[in-house]
Amino acid sequence: MKSYAHQRLLSLVGRYALLIFLAIVWLFPIVWIVLVSFTKNSTGFVDTIIPDNFTIDNYVSLLKNENGVFPFVNWLVNTLIASVLSTVISTLIIIMMSYVLSRLKFAFRKPFLQIALVLGMFPGFMSMIALYYILKSFNMLSIGGLVMVYAGGAGLGFYIAKGFFDTIPPSIDEAAKIDGANKWQVFTNITLPLSKPIIVYTALMAFIAPWTDFIFSGIILGNNDSKSFTIAYGLYTMVFNSKGSATTYFTQFIAGCVIIAIPITLLFIFMQKFYVNGITAGADTGYNRESLSFM
Repeated sequence: MKSYAHQRLLSLVGRYALLIFLAIVWLFPIVWIVLVSFTKNSTGFVDTIIPDNFTIDNYVSLLKNENGVFPFVNWLVNTLIASVLSTVISTLIIIMMSYVLSRLKFAFRKPFLQIALVLGMFPGFMSMIALYYILKSFNMLSIGGLVMVYAGGAGLGFYIAKGFFDTIPPSIDEAAKIDGANKWQVFTNITLPLSKPIIVYTALMAFIAPWTDFIFSGIILGNNDSKSFTIAYGLYTMVFNSKGSATTYFTQFIAGCVIIAIPITLLFIFMQKFYVNGITAGADTGYNRESLSFM
C-alpha cells in the first residue's frame, strides 16, 4: 500500500514538474518581449532580461510617429477595419454555408464536398500572385481588396462548422416544423442559439487571420503609401526597409508587437466566456417548445 502511494506521489510530482517546465518555456519569450518593450535601447542587442531603467518612450514614439516614417496608428486602423469586416462577412458565409450543407440535400452535394476538401489542401500562397494581378486589373490593391480576398476564401473553411451542425439532432428541427416553423425560423431560433461555440470559434479564426497576416498584405499593399499598410506588414518594414533599421527601431518594433497582441488576447479571453457558456447552454437548455413562438 505504501509502495503504491509512493509511486503515485512521484508520478504526481513528475507531472507538475513537467507542467511547470513547459509553462516556463512558453511564458519566458512573452515576458521577455514585454520587458524589452520598456527598455531604452538603440543598438538592437538586449543583454538583460529586466530593464535597468523602465521607460515608455518606445510606445510614445511609436504612437506619435515622431520620426514621420512609420504611421503606426494608421496601420492599426487599417488592420482593424480589414479584420472586423472580414470577420463579419466570413462568419456569415461560413455559418450559412455550413448549415445548408449539413441540413439540406441537393444535387451534386457530395461531389462539391469532395472538391472543397481537395481545394482546401492546397496552400494559400499558391494563388497570391494570381490574386495580385486580378486585383491590380480592377484597381483594387487596397484594404478593400484584402477584405474581398479574406472573405471570399472563407467558404472553404466550412468543414469544422458543418461537423458541429451535424452533431445537432435533426429531431429538434422536425419538432419545430411540427409547431409550424419554417427553415429560416428553425435556423435563427434553434440552430443559432445552440451554435454559439462554433460561431465564436469561426469569428476568432476569421479575425486573427487578417490581423496577423503580412505576406499577402505585403504583396497587395507593398507598392502603396506606407499609411495604407496593415500593422503586421508595417512592423515588418520597420526593421527591414533599410540598412540599420533593425537595430535603430528594434525596441519600437517590440513595443508594436506587444500592442497588436493585446486586442487578440482580450478578444480571446472575452469570447472564451461565451464559448463555455454556449456549450453549457446548448447541453442544458436543449429544445424548449414552449419558449418558442412561430405562429
